[in-house]
Amino acid sequence: MTFRIALLLISLFAAVPAGAEQLANQLFGAKRAASAQPSEPIGSYAKGCGAGMVQLPESGPTWQAMRLSRNRNWGQPELVEYLVDLSRKAQSVGWPGLYIGDMSQPRGGPMTSGHSSHQIGLDADIWLLPPSRLNLSVTDREKVSSVSVRTSDQTRINGNWTAAHAALLKIAASDPRVDRIFVAAAIKIELCRTATKADKRWLQRIRPLYGHDSHFHVRLKCPRGARNCETQRPTVAELSKGGDGCDETLNWWVTTYLEELKNPPKKAKPKGKRKKTAREYTMSDLPRQCSVVLSSD
Repeated sequence: MTFRIALLLISLFAAVPAGAEQLANQLFGAKRAASAQPSEPIGSYAKGCGAGMVQLPESGPTWQAMRLSRNRNWGQPELVEYLVDLSRKAQSVGWPGLYIGDMSQPRGGPMTSGHSSHQIGLDADIWLLPPSRLNLSVTDREKVSSVSVRTSDQTRINGNWTAAHAALLKIAASDPRVDRIFVAAAIKIELCRTATKADKRWLQRIRPLYGHDSHFHVRLKCPRGARNCETQRPTVAELSKGGDGCDETLNWWVTTYLEELKNPPKKAKPKGKRKKTAREYTMSDLPRQCSVVLSSD
């Protein structure tokens, strides 16, 4: 070992205080299989874990899980059932099936990269790329990428968008298991423009969120009887007051919010201690049951 490397190692160890807790995302990210427990979502979508998760098979007659190297094709049984059901229904609107992106890690929890949510096994990303085929190799699934369906100014859909996309989102959002679906603002605008007045209630569950132009993010409700699962507040119904969300709320996304992304306002430094991000959580930040999930083999 050279003198320079030795100094580097000493400095790294010195930077970690004695007795410091290990980051939760490192602990959960290291687990390759589910916990030996009954299935249960624990905590909130962005601060929790998942007991007894099940793995979505890598391939099925109407779906393929993508980016298998991430080992994020895990979820609560309700989520796996929903995805399989939706992939079958997708055929009714001209899609051969679905490419499924990130779900959760084998035991949920914070991730080492990517999402701040997807922690309790009730979230899944579904690609907006219609499958060209459903026999992709493992290597292909690492190389193929989805496509954006919005313009560069983020306010309109582009030529990749089709009526079949709208039909698929309607099917996805109409399922009673769904709490909400996140899409790019341009998608919500297009759906509001083309949906018939007599059939817009499903739009209540479609919520605009930055970064969802090449996939849509499905979030299921807490399953019945899941006492340790925290329902998201406010609910979609509260947000839209029973409406479809095609109102001033949507206009805010394409005016104030997008303008602030381009020209961020100067913000005063927040007072007090900075709030932790998901990547900074330790086990003490998560529900106490998550320690059992982590150790149950």
